[in-house]
Amino acid sequence: MVILENVKRKLGPGVAFSCEAFHVAQGSRTALWGPSGCGKSTMLNLISGLLRPDSGTVQVDGQEIQNLSESGLDAFRAERIGFVFQTFNLLSPFTVLQNVILGMRFADVRPEKEWKDRALTMLERVGLSHRLNSKPGTLSVGERQRVAIARALANTPKLIVADEPTGSLDPKTADSVMTLLLDLCAQEAVTLLLVTHDKGIADRLPGTFDCTGLVREEAL
Repeated sequence: MVILENVKRKLGPGVAFSCEAFHVAQGSRTALWGPSGCGKSTMLNLISGLLRPDSGTVQVDGQEIQNLSESGLDAFRAERIGFVFQTFNLLSPFTVLQNVILGMRFADVRPEKEWKDRALTMLERVGLSHRLNSKPGTLSVGERQRVAIARALANTPKLIVADEPTGSLDPKTADSVMTLLLDLCAQEAVTLLLVTHDKGIADRLPGTFDCTGLVREEAL
């Protein structure tokens, strides 16, 4: 599902990201773990096409993405990748239901007439059927992350990338959100790549990739 081979990316003077090989299978759930600054988020950004490698191959769902045009990358991400962030990235003027539906407008994966029903289904599955008409500002942080998870899965992506999705949550809420995310990804047969610096969170996933040492100093 995801393959990186001989990937390098210069990050600044004398500093570069380098990954010789990384492979994960379709439907797997893998934590990219390590301390701050080790290259976790850089790796996730390369996999999702938010960064391009200077050399090497990044393949996602059978597609080598490093040479796609910007519009091609936008379309690829919209159709095949769902994003979950630490900061939720919900649109405050819109309701919970509208936030999920708006996320579906950017991908050509299902007819418009099905958007609302799919959004309602996903919000029910994350336990927010009673919050459909609420605005993000009225939700708890845990509820906001649940909306973000529903939005990420609404387009039936092949891959979910989650960058520190529990970083803004207290331990009890983080545990609940992680359980929900893992259960939904398993039910939907979606590949999950999750960045975390928390070994306890990483250990909850079947696979763990230690990112320590991916960012290295190079001779100028």
